[in-house]
Amino acid sequence: MTNMNWLAVYPEVALLLMACVIAMVDLFVTDPARRPTYWLTQLTLAVVAAVHWSYFQDGQTVYAMQGMVVSDPMGHLLAFFACVATIVTLVYARPYAASRELLKGELFSLSLFSLLGICVMLSANNFLVIYLGLELMSLSLYALVALRRDHALSTEAAMKYFVLGALASGFLLYGLSMMYGATGSLSIPQVFDVISTGVPNKSVLIFGTVFVVAGLAFKLGAAPFHMWVPDVYQGSPTAVTLLIGAAPKLAAFAITIRLLVEGMIGLAVDWQQMLIVLAITSLFVGNFVAIAQTNLKRMLAYSTIAQMGFMLLGLASGVVNDNTLSAANAYSSAMYYVIIYVMSTLGTFGMILLLSRQGHEAEEIKDLAGLAKRSPWYATVMTIFMLSLAGVPPTAGFYAKLSVLQALMATNVKGYTALAVIAVAVSLIGAYYYLRVIKVMFFDEPSDHAPLAAPADVRVVMSLNGVAVLMFGVLPGGLMALCAHAIVKTLAT
Repeated sequence: MTNMNWLAVYPEVALLLMACVIAMVDLFVTDPARRPTYWLTQLTLAVVAAVHWSYFQDGQTVYAMQGMVVSDPMGHLLAFFACVATIVTLVYARPYAASRELLKGELFSLSLFSLLGICVMLSANNFLVIYLGLELMSLSLYALVALRRDHALSTEAAMKYFVLGALASGFLLYGLSMMYGATGSLSIPQVFDVISTGVPNKSVLIFGTVFVVAGLAFKLGAAPFHMWVPDVYQGSPTAVTLLIGAAPKLAAFAITIRLLVEGMIGLAVDWQQMLIVLAITSLFVGNFVAIAQTNLKRMLAYSTIAQMGFMLLGLASGVVNDNTLSAANAYSSAMYYVIIYVMSTLGTFGMILLLSRQGHEAEEIKDLAGLAKRSPWYATVMTIFMLSLAGVPPTAGFYAKLSVLQALMATNVKGYTALAVIAVAVSLIGAYYYLRVIKVMFFDEPSDHAPLAAPADVRVVMSLNGVAVLMFGVLPGGLMALCAHAIVKTLAT
């Protein structure tokens, strides 16, 4: 059992050791480009991603550390994508950080600690482990947002993120303490057992569930708990915005599945109603407010709120009339949606990083003016990302939205059909602000006619990112099958 304990957490142990080693090694690095630190970080991420992928293919579910940790296919698949997202983020971020004196060891070590928090959350099977991972990730991100100490906007964003993040953590912790009070256990499977056998403290459970859902909604950035998203996205250095907007969404999805589905499926009638309210509110707030934005990062922040609303619709359609026949289909479609969202987000913020140069942040929509004349290829790639976020075929975003809508329609319940109609209508309205970006790139005159220069690794990764978003739209079956396999295997245990 001891060997199995360590086998289950090998990737997390390796990540922790290497984060500490990289922090120490960087003290002796004299190269201003931080090449040894950068390549050591990327090598670590690649190895950890490979280990998670091999564990996923193995397909086993193992409980370790007295049942506090679970090593299962869903956790490993999401951890693999979180590692890949961090690799891509650091590739995009390096030139940007170098031109702003942000290329320090802290950027790399804090990124690894943030990823470690994500991996801890992905493998959590206990309330305390979830909270431990959440705080490790959050504290690392708070520090990263404030990395530009001489920048007033970044400092303000860090303060807002820290204060509101602490409030949300309090919500979640209070909700989990209520669940513990009602069920007498911190173990997610034991909480499930107590709820499924029927407990006298139903009112305490519902009260706790409300706080848990509120805490999860904050971490997802769903309205009306979205107040931090636009300010933090805009105020953070763009490289850090990408660290906040990509991989952590995978962790937020995972702990939502762990807490609500694996632990509280017996209360699905109650928390699904909350998720539906959050989803509809997010769709309306995100899409309508984004139309008024001129700042690209702020527009993408409201876009994120709308995208999370769409994903929540998938999570809210798993249990219908007290049966779970459509659960695997609903949760796998939501999982596919969040992975495709992360892919598209990596590309959009990567393009902002690529267009930013010394002394200039390419944060306004007008900064993309005439991009097609300066670089037809980059304009095409950015168009793919915008169309994917809008849900236009043949991009991956279209199939992601379609899979969620199919999950809603498969319930054969009029209320869910109405939700699907509302989601389509609001998304059509939201397509305007994505198409506006494309219009600016292809039809407006550029203010800067200089050709775009980017390191070779950025060009290659950006191109691969665009091709991946297009490929998963044309051939979505492979990734969808992986998500379905992960969800089925996870829910079967």
